[in-house]
Amino acid sequence: MFVVLLTYTAPIEEIDYVLPDHADWLTRQYEHGNFLASGRRNPRIGGVIITKPMARGKLDAILATDPFSIKHMAAYEVIEFSPTRTAPELRAINEAVVH
Repeated sequence: MFVVLLTYTAPIEEIDYVLPDHADWLTRQYEHGNFLASGRRNPRIGGVIITKPMARGKLDAILATDPFSIKHMAAYEVIEFSPTRTAPELRAINEAVVH
C-alpha cells in the first residue's frame, strides 16, 4: 500500500482554480478501486492519498494523470508500506497484500 503526500508548488489561488478537475480525477480513482482515502493537509499546503495495494508503476502512472501533476502544481512524496495490522473494516484489503 502507499501513502501519497502532495505538496502544492503553485499559489493557492491557482490550486483553487484546478481543484474541481482534481476532484473529478479523485472520483475516477475511487470508481476504479485505486484509493481508500484522501483529503487536505492541515495547514492547507497539499493533500494526502491512501491507496489500495498496487504495483508502484501503476501508482506512478495514475499520479501522472492528476491535473495538479499535469500542470506542475504539486510535488508528490510516495511512501510504501506493508500493513501488518489493520482495523477490522480493512481486513479484506490487508489480506490482499502480498507478504
